[in-house]
Amino acid sequence: MSHYLPVIGITMGDAAGVGPEIIVKSLAHETVYRQCRPLVIGDAKRLERAAQIVGSAAQVRRIGQPSEARYEPGTIDCIDLGLIPDDLPFGKLSPIAGDGAYQYIARAVDLAKANTIDAICTAPLNKEALHAGGHKFPGHTEMLAHLTGIDEVSMMLVAPQLRVIHVTTHIGIIDAIRKIEPGLVKRTIERGHATLVKAGIENPKIAVCGINPHAGENGLFGYGEEDEKIVPAVRELRERGWNIEGPLPADTLFFRAGRGDFDLVVAMYHDQGHGPVKVLGLEAGVNVTVGLQVVRTSVDHGTAFDIAGKGIADEGSLLEALRQGAELATRRGQHA
Repeated sequence: MSHYLPVIGITMGDAAGVGPEIIVKSLAHETVYRQCRPLVIGDAKRLERAAQIVGSAAQVRRIGQPSEARYEPGTIDCIDLGLIPDDLPFGKLSPIAGDGAYQYIARAVDLAKANTIDAICTAPLNKEALHAGGHKFPGHTEMLAHLTGIDEVSMMLVAPQLRVIHVTTHIGIIDAIRKIEPGLVKRTIERGHATLVKAGIENPKIAVCGINPHAGENGLFGYGEEDEKIVPAVRELRERGWNIEGPLPADTLFFRAGRGDFDLVVAMYHDQGHGPVKVLGLEAGVNVTVGLQVVRTSVDHGTAFDIAGKGIADEGSLLEALRQGAELATRRGQHA
């Protein structure tokens, strides 16, 4: 690994939620500055307010572009969009805050396209506020896909010792099995592989889950789904010289992955991948969107309107999202 510290664009999320506070609290940890160069895309006045609320002495520096940032502990570099009025209350749904959350993401995408940031880390937004602000997306992932013009991305969950990419996510199990086909399996693995290679893992070790118990055990379980839906994709990628095993029985595969045998596990459906990660601890898992220009990591909690503005929100999840973002960020120093 080179000593290039990746620039992570941290989007402020919904200004009425806990985003501003957890950002200020996170950037009070000097460890963050040893992992990455944090750049907030949001609202400087709101961050100053959050600093008062949490009792931080950090100075917020307003900048126009990443090249002006200093990345010094004790200062928070902020690309200031100046969208949030001073009197916007915490904890209340606001179309202005919803529109702001969208604009921060849009700016982050522009910076990623210009290769000036190496990862995006998102503070939480509020879907109702987003819609009230005129942006009809179910959430961050769909918004990022729209803004980048990339219509297919994958969800990766990352915990210490374990990275899991999902072929399908938020659909019912019967629909998931219907949707799984060799092309989708192949593209999912390709997105995961590309992400790890960009992050500096040269020939990642990848394990692919089966769909049925014991990966079908040669036709004993199921109706040959593995042979039909998974095997052709794995075969094609192995012919490229990629280091891939599978389809394997998911239960033993996750045990081996937790032991460190693989860089990436490919899960076929939501619970197959989410279950093992969540067992390792909810506070440890980070949601990563792969397949965009740069990876995007996210906190695993919402805007928490009930406690916003009180200075008591916990920054642990954002710290973990920053740490994983730094690990998976594009290594510009290494790759032309």
